[in-house]
Amino acid sequence: MILKSEIADVALSSMERIITLNSGVKRIVDWKIISSKSYALIVSGIRRCGKSTLMRQMISELEDEKCFFINLDDPRLFGFDLNDFNRLNEIIEEGNYTHLFFDEIQLVPNWERYIRLLTDSEKYHIVISGSNTSMLSKELGTHLTGRHISKELFPFSYNEFRILTNLNEASADTTKVYLKQGGFPEYLKTNNYEVLSGILNDIIYRDISVRFGIRNHLALKQLAIYLVSNAGNLLTANSLRKVIPIAATSTVMEYLNYFENAYLAFFVPKFSYSYTKQIQNPRKIYCIDTGMITVNTTSFSLDDGRRFENLVFLSLRRKTKEIYYYAEKGECDFVVCQNNQPINLIQACFNLTSDNLNRELDGLYEAMQFFNLNKGTIVTLDQNDHFEKGNMQIAVLPYHKWIADF
Repeated sequence: MILKSEIADVALSSMERIITLNSGVKRIVDWKIISSKSYALIVSGIRRCGKSTLMRQMISELEDEKCFFINLDDPRLFGFDLNDFNRLNEIIEEGNYTHLFFDEIQLVPNWERYIRLLTDSEKYHIVISGSNTSMLSKELGTHLTGRHISKELFPFSYNEFRILTNLNEASADTTKVYLKQGGFPEYLKTNNYEVLSGILNDIIYRDISVRFGIRNHLALKQLAIYLVSNAGNLLTANSLRKVIPIAATSTVMEYLNYFENAYLAFFVPKFSYSYTKQIQNPRKIYCIDTGMITVNTTSFSLDDGRRFENLVFLSLRRKTKEIYYYAEKGECDFVVCQNNQPINLIQACFNLTSDNLNRELDGLYEAMQFFNLNKGTIVTLDQNDHFEKGNMQIAVLPYHKWIADF
C-alpha cells in the first residue's frame, strides 16, 4: 500500500518530466483514432522505442485540455497494487482531468480491471503504454473486450530514421547506415553503444529475471545473446538446450516466451495449413532492431545477409503479424497472409549474384506455384531487375524503393 501523497508526488514529477521531453520526430501512429471516452488506446512496444515521447506528442496537441500522466515504472511506486488505484483515482477526480496517460501500466497486477472501470465511467480519454505483448492478449480479452484499441510501436522505421538523422535521400547508402544503426531513438541521437546494451540488460534483468523470479541469470543472458546473434536462423527448444545451460525443454520454451513478450525477439513459423505441423516445425528467429544485432552480436564478422533479412522482416512486421516462411524443396523467406490467406511472397537478398540467383528464384517460383500466386518480390540492397516464368513474374527491388510502395 502506498500513501496518496506519495502517488501524487510521483504523478507531479512524471508530468514535469514528460512536458520537458523533446517532442522529437513525429511518429507514424494515428492516435486520434480514439475519440470515444468508452475506449482506451493501448500502445505497446519494447523499452525505449519512444512510447513516452509519443505520449509527449499527444499531450502537446492537447494544449487546451487537462492532462494527467503517471509513470508506473517509478521506483517510488514499487509494490503498487490494485488497492492503490483507489487513491490514484481520487487524485484524478480532484484534478478534474479530461485525458489520462498511464506509462508502463503492465507492471501493476490487475491493471486492466481499473481501466475497465474508467472506460465504463465514460469520463476520460485514456491512453496506456507498456513494454509487454501480453497487453495485447489475455488481459484485454478477459476484462477489456470491446473497450480498447491496440497499437504497437517499434523503434524508428526507415523513413523516421532518415528524418531524425537528416539523411533525406532514400538510397542504398542510407539503407546501409540504417541497417547498421537500427532505429532506437536514443542510440541514434548519441551513437553510444551502451544505450543498446543497456536496453538488452534491462529486458533480461528487470522485465524478465526480477518479474518472474528467475535466478539463472547466466543462462538467461546467454539465451538473449544467442537470439540476437542468430537472426534469420532456425531454432527449436531442443537445439537450444545444446548451446545454453538449461536442462528442461519446457524451461527453454518459457524463456523464449518471455523474450517474445518483451519484444526482443520474434519467432516466425513455417507455413502449413495444419496448425499442428506449424508448431512442430522449427521457427525462424528475428530481432527487434538491426542496431541491437550490430552491438550485441557475438559473431566476429557480421552477416549482412541475415541482418538485411531481419530488416525486411521488421518492415513487414510493422504492418502485420501474419508472417510465415516457406520451406519444401526450395525456400521463400516470407509468406505474408491476410485473414489466413497468403497474399504476398518475398525473398530478402542483400546482393543477388550468379552464385545465389537460381536459388532465390527457384525458391520463390516454387512458393508461387504452391500458393497459386503469380507475383513475387526479391528485396535487395540496390538492385533492380525483373524475371518471368510462364505467367509468374518476379520483381527485384532495392529496399528503399520497395519500402516506399509497401
